[in-house]
Amino acid sequence: MRESLKAALTNSPDNLPLLILYAQACEEDLEFQELQETWEHVLTLSPMHEQARCGLINSFYLAGKLSEAAVRLEAWLAEGPDYAPAYILASRIALADGTLEEARVYYDEGLKRDASVSDPGLEQTLYPEGRNTEEDDPMTPEEPQRMTPFGPISMDREGDEPPFPDFEAPKLNFQDVGGMEALKEEIRMKVLYPMENPKLFEAYGKSVGGGVLLYGPPGCGKTLISRATAGEINANFLTLSLHEVLNMWIGSSEKQLHALFELARQHKPCVLFIDEVDALAADRRDMRQSAGRTLINQFLAEMDSSHEENDGVLILGATNSPWHIDPAFRRPGRFDRIVFVPPPDEGAREAILNVMAREKPVEKMNFRTLAKVTKEFSGADLKALFDVATEEALTEAMKSGRVVPITGKQLVKAAKKVKPSTSDWFASAKNYAMYANQSGLYDQVLEYMGLKS
Repeated sequence: MRESLKAALTNSPDNLPLLILYAQACEEDLEFQELQETWEHVLTLSPMHEQARCGLINSFYLAGKLSEAAVRLEAWLAEGPDYAPAYILASRIALADGTLEEARVYYDEGLKRDASVSDPGLEQTLYPEGRNTEEDDPMTPEEPQRMTPFGPISMDREGDEPPFPDFEAPKLNFQDVGGMEALKEEIRMKVLYPMENPKLFEAYGKSVGGGVLLYGPPGCGKTLISRATAGEINANFLTLSLHEVLNMWIGSSEKQLHALFELARQHKPCVLFIDEVDALAADRRDMRQSAGRTLINQFLAEMDSSHEENDGVLILGATNSPWHIDPAFRRPGRFDRIVFVPPPDEGAREAILNVMAREKPVEKMNFRTLAKVTKEFSGADLKALFDVATEEALTEAMKSGRVVPITGKQLVKAAKKVKPSTSDWFASAKNYAMYANQSGLYDQVLEYMGLKS
């Protein structure tokens, strides 16, 4: 079905009904990258197409990019759309993020707009004892009101503010990260040496700290290298995630973000790590009128050293999609140091495979050979490789009733089945690197792909 639709689109690439059918087929086939690209194409043809806007956000949700889906949907719902499926999707995202009460509110709001969008499976999860369809009692004046994109709802404030994350003592350093020597040296030059020699840099009028953006394919160790960076300079390590910032109370997200930055400033030297930073630093041009724009402006102000004292605070942002980040974040004093984190090199893959083999029954392993046949595999891909080989050994073990070791031959065989997930990322990154690289931001990607010397 999908291939037939794809063939039809070659003759009529801007046919909206055909594109929508093709997007639905991509979702059925779990082709999430194609699903995203199709909905993006529909939106270039019809920017206010509600089904496409909801479909694009759903593509991020289905691909596991929960933070990006949440930020984009919050921005849209702030406009007050009357599109019921958007609220049902908001309910799913809130439920996935562990906020059951918000999930119920969104679900009920969707049904108010269109009862036909009800989802029995979702409703059973939200209301295991049955959904009460009677009107709630009017709110008393003393009850606090939480502002949602579609108006105030009553909710107890107690426990509503997300708890502050705990600082982590650095447990890793670069010795614990196999291979990736070129990347380590780049981080030493851009990050570690300034932090280790602050007086020398002060003599030249250079501040210590600031922001470093790590980007590259998913599953390639951006979080690991960030923790190891903190360990190299014996700094406090604080992880900031989206759910610790976003809050439905008007203005609370900005206050929460400021408080987290203040916490990092009070515990210098500190590495503040922000995973999926594109969710908090999305391009404001994509948001039109949105509360998300205010949060982005607050984020920019926190990073601006002229606004707050950030010396001794290193802000490490990690993203798979640097092209979605607002250009203002790349100005001096913000994420002005950009580091490409490629898939693990051969030495790193050998080290990763060694670690994964621990506490497993293995024999006849040649990790160097395995590293050679897994070019461009991410760390997650290498885990999938072991999972496939483990299932095969476990099947034989169940038949024989004894432990059957995992062999190198089985892993080599599995390597032919598991394809590197980084390929899709490089396919997208190549377009940006070739045609939207005026500043040279993606030169490292081109060099890695052998397209630039």
